[in-house]
This record gives sequence, structure tokens and C-alpha cells, in this order.
Amino acid sequence: MKKALKTALRFAWLLPACLSLQAHAADGDGYPSRPVRLISPFAAGGSNDTVARIVAAEIARGLKQQMFVDNRPGAGGSVGTDFVAKAPPDGYILLSGGIGSLVVNPNISKLPYNTLTDFEPIALIGRVPHVLVSHPSLPVRSMRTLIELARKNPNKLHYSSGGVGSFTHLAGELIGARTNTKLVHVPYRGGAPAVTDVVAGHVELSVAPVNTAVPHVRSERLRALGVTGARRTALLQDVAPISDTIPGYDLTPWYGVLAPAKTPARIVSLLEREFLAAVRKPEVREKFAAQGADTAAMTAAEFRALLASELQSWRKLLSSAGIKTVN
Repeated sequence: MKKALKTALRFAWLLPACLSLQAHAADGDGYPSRPVRLISPFAAGGSNDTVARIVAAEIARGLKQQMFVDNRPGAGGSVGTDFVAKAPPDGYILLSGGIGSLVVNPNISKLPYNTLTDFEPIALIGRVPHVLVSHPSLPVRSMRTLIELARKNPNKLHYSSGGVGSFTHLAGELIGARTNTKLVHVPYRGGAPAVTDVVAGHVELSVAPVNTAVPHVRSERLRALGVTGARRTALLQDVAPISDTIPGYDLTPWYGVLAPAKTPARIVSLLEREFLAAVRKPEVREKFAAQGADTAAMTAAEFRALLASELQSWRKLLSSAGIKTVN
């Protein structure tokens, strides 16, 4: 009896470790056992790609498994978004989704995916202010002078975007609609090449993420005319919001992580905890801030509610601007 008791006590220290391992396994049944792909549906160098790479590096440390960003641009983010919608629901292919491909695009185009039924929201992770920029050869230095020039030259000023249906596309369309001006849209396969062609002088205007625009603005290869959000951004403190000239103009895109529909709840829950923990870390906030972005920490349930709300509010916004929406 005493020998049995001694043996039991000798191995008692193993019990907490075994329980911990069991709890970890129950969280995701061994997930992840191989690298996870985070799909950015835009070209490398844009705001979606930048945010995705910052968070993926942090998540990899938390999961103790590699998470790498896979860029799949096209159709304003719809190509990469649809790729994830049709991926196996096993947690190994995730989407770095944004307002363009999940909210704006579905309101103006018939798409092969449904934002509310083809995805499992995991967490909202960030918001990225954007800014309207012009090539310095364009004789404008403010929103007011741009509007005056555009009214005198209908269909002669061009603006680039990250693709048809992208946030940057609709941000430009709304400027034209709200000011009764006619700007010509030039779509690209991502925000980075769209800005590159403005720098090169091939296009006069673009709505760009602040982090993409700032180096060019500081080197005077681009001119910042107004930020899309309701307040100034830390990286461009001397640039006023567009809403100072166009009342009610307030657009700040957000980014979140989603999995294909029917991904097991235990995996979604595990990823939700990891992503929320990541964006709450001071070092991640600092990396976001250096890119002109703000971290956000919205749960899966809150993110799902946001998607439903944003789909409705953007439909009303587009209709009020005279932009045709789909049923």
C-alpha cells in the first residue's frame, strides 16, 4: 500500500502538464499542425498586405506554427476573397479581408461569394486612414482647388484605384458624386501599383493608404489633398480631412480575418483569441502606427454584426451618391 502511494506521488507532478496538453488539444484538436496561409486579395505593398504581414508574424509566434501571407490580387480583391470562400474549412487558409471586397464590391457587382454566408468572421484587427493624392504637376493644392479644376475640365482628370469595386475606387467615385464633378476611373491590380503610376505621372490622382502615400508626399513626388476619415492622421498632421470641404465625407477602411464557412468552432475560437491578443500588444500597435494604421480588437460576433451593418449602410451611401447597386 505504501509502495503504491509513493509511486502515485512520484508521478503526481505530471498531472497538471497532462491536463494542459489535453486542454490545448481540445482547443483545436492539434491545430495547427502545418503552416497557415493568410490570403491578402491585393498586390504586395498595399495596406491590406502590410497589415496582414505584421499580424501574421505575431500569430506565428503565438501558434508556434508558420503563418505566411499569400497575395492573390484581382477584381478589386474579389479573386482572393472568392479563393478563400471556396477553400477547405480546416483553418489552414484564411482571408485578410477588407471593406472593399466584403462590403463595397458585393453592393455593386454580382459575385460568386456571399459575405454573410460563405465566411466565418474571426476578428477585426485594424483600420487604415487613406488620403487623396495628386501628381505635383497638377495645379491644385487643396480639395477646393481640385473641385474647381475638375468642374472646368469634366472627364479630363483621372484617378487610379486598387481595382473595380475596391474601397479606393468607391472613395473616388463618391468625391465626384458629392461635388458634381466627373473624374475618370483607372483600375489597377492593387493599391501599390495604382499609386506608382501617379508618382510616374501617368495618372493625376489616387486615393491611397497613408503608409503608402507618406514617403512620396515627403519627397514631394506626390501632393496630399485630404484624408478620407473624419480626423487628421498622425503621419500627415497638416492635411485636413476631405469632410472639411465635402461635409459628411467620412470613409476609413478596416481589415479583419475570416475563415471559410463551416470551419470548426474550436478552430475559429482559437484563432479569435490569438488575433485579439496580438493586436492588443504594445509592439504590434507601434508597428501599425508606424504604417499610419490603428489596431482594432473586435470579436468574431462583433465583426459578424459589423459586416451586416456595413453592407446595409454602404448600400444607402452608394445609392445616395447615384451609384447603381445590385439586388
